[in-house]
Amino acid sequence: MLGLGDVAAAASNLYATTVGKGLADLRRMPSTVIDSGPQRTVSRYDSSRRPCGAPLLLVPPLAAPAICFDLRRGCSLAEHFVVKGRRTYLLEYGRIDYGDRGLGLEHWIEDVIPAAIRAAAGDAGRPVHVVGWCLGGIMSLLAHAMDGGLPVGRIALVASPFDFARVPLVAPLRPIDAITRGQVVTQVYRALGGAPAPLVRRGYQLAGIDKYVMRPWTIASNLTDQDLLAQIEAVDAFMGRMHAYPGRTFGQLYHRVFRTNDLADGRLALSDRTIDLADATVPLLAIAGRGDGIAPVPACHHVGDLVPNAQVRLETAPGGHLGVLTGRAARGTTWQMLYTFV
Repeated sequence: MLGLGDVAAAASNLYATTVGKGLADLRRMPSTVIDSGPQRTVSRYDSSRRPCGAPLLLVPPLAAPAICFDLRRGCSLAEHFVVKGRRTYLLEYGRIDYGDRGLGLEHWIEDVIPAAIRAAAGDAGRPVHVVGWCLGGIMSLLAHAMDGGLPVGRIALVASPFDFARVPLVAPLRPIDAITRGQVVTQVYRALGGAPAPLVRRGYQLAGIDKYVMRPWTIASNLTDQDLLAQIEAVDAFMGRMHAYPGRTFGQLYHRVFRTNDLADGRLALSDRTIDLADATVPLLAIAGRGDGIAPVPACHHVGDLVPNAQVRLETAPGGHLGVLTGRAARGTTWQMLYTFV
């Protein structure tokens, strides 16, 4: 039974989340832009602390906003590293429009991410360690395998799947795809110029449909838990800022990763080259979320079979696709693994 103090706290939290300014501190960590180019802005988080240890570059996936690394004060991976004294950089892709529909995976793997790595390493004066979430981790590893001369010391992959045959979420769609040979999806993304932001947002919601459906009940039954309510509010803000996938990039991901599962063999054919993950040599860390429906543990840990020339550490942590990166439990699990690794 709730006491008077709990009732007052619940009322205060309810007011803040419905009428007031909210409970989550959504201020972004202050940063300074050090480099920019097409679909590329590299920023260094500001800090008055003396830098210690190797610098870090945070690489988000396409379509998801880069605030995944800076979700809210008190639950921000960027804040965590800055407070620890690490010189930390962030790569952002910016808005994706219909005019970008011709951009393919080559653009991100061969141009954007290597340029960001060189910019951060040049600013820091030494190689950087890369932390990539989901596709951001996959593309970072592919960029390193493509060019072993990039100034990268280590790469940490969080919720990055490499074997889509082990993703239960997509299994029911495969029979339909086999009959249509992917033509239905192809016609749709070509007509739209890619995957629009609203569709991307719905995709994330469907991946966590149980949490999405139970959200009202979760809020109503936890009105005294200010930290939980702030986290839900921050995740809502994150979901509201999804970006689009460029048409050609989405097509390559759909046909080569989803349909034919090319990454499961460790090789990805692009228009101008084939990248082999066996060429990766830097130490790797792969963290998978135990509740992740988009990138389950076996799909993420499959990378260990694809990089014979790299030392690989495979770990699991609580949380779904976003939660394993920046959920409340990640503060004591994923973040500690990352900090120890880098």
